[in-house]
Amino acid sequence: MKSIRPLYEKYGAENYYREHAADYANPHFPEISQLLKRNFTRFDCSGGVLDFACGGGEVTQVLQQLGAGPITGCDPFTFELYERQTGCTCLHYSFKEVLKGMSVGHYSLIISSFAMHLCPAKDLFSLTWNLFQSAPTLVVITPHKRPELEKLPGIELVWEDAVTTEKGKKVKLKTYRRS
Repeated sequence: MKSIRPLYEKYGAENYYREHAADYANPHFPEISQLLKRNFTRFDCSGGVLDFACGGGEVTQVLQQLGAGPITGCDPFTFELYERQTGCTCLHYSFKEVLKGMSVGHYSLIISSFAMHLCPAKDLFSLTWNLFQSAPTLVVITPHKRPELEKLPGIELVWEDAVTTEKGKKVKLKTYRRS
């Protein structure tokens, strides 16, 4: 499993995705899949799902296998890869555009996998709050403790789950609602 972190450090996340959008693959797909399958019955997908900062569509692919739909992606860099791999529509919005109030639509659930920890801390509350304007529930899958949205005012951690990688690291799924 190839780590992307050194490439983020070398190029920065935005530059990395500008250069590698067409061949991006999340090395933690097995953990993402396991977490989504294990928690799927707890998700309300009835009003559609937004796969925010969707990468190559790993979340969408698992949700499609589980029968969820409709699903829309959102990623300013990997939208072509996402659409090719999932057959779903992908919005091209960045964190910055959502921060400025760009609406991503309305859904019953937003899932952001391996992305929210890249949002600058100073922007995290505004990004999260703007996402909550589009869905009542936000699921974050992360290889870190970050982001700790439960420490932000008005945001409640509803439940969390974790799996361990082959290297002994935790991948966490955290489900949030506005409190």
